[in-house]
Amino acid sequence: MVRIERVYDYLSREKSGSEHVVLVDRIWPRGVSKASLPLDEWAKDLGPSTELSKWFGHDPQRWAEFRRRYTAELKDRRDELERLAEISAKGTLTLLYSAKDERHNQAVLADVLGGE
Repeated sequence: MVRIERVYDYLSREKSGSEHVVLVDRIWPRGVSKASLPLDEWAKDLGPSTELSKWFGHDPQRWAEFRRRYTAELKDRRDELERLAEISAKGTLTLLYSAKDERHNQAVLADVLGGE
């Protein structure tokens, strides 16, 4: 199972024992210390490229094109995606993101992995 959750919401709950938690942002979330975020891994390379992030600018009108471009970028990370898919097949994989917009962000990665 794949879940997506905003970093700031995740901080308010306990990590479950069987949950594998992955931050999928290229940049560490603002205002969050590394010690306060119980991650299993930080997958910087699974976040959208710097160029794509700048182009998107969290503009909902660019969402469809962002999804298309980001999905294309992810094709170059097939091995990493397969590894995460294997983790999600065995238990809960939680993908964390820090964007304010809960609908328009890089957690679209969950769609590629078959998540919520």
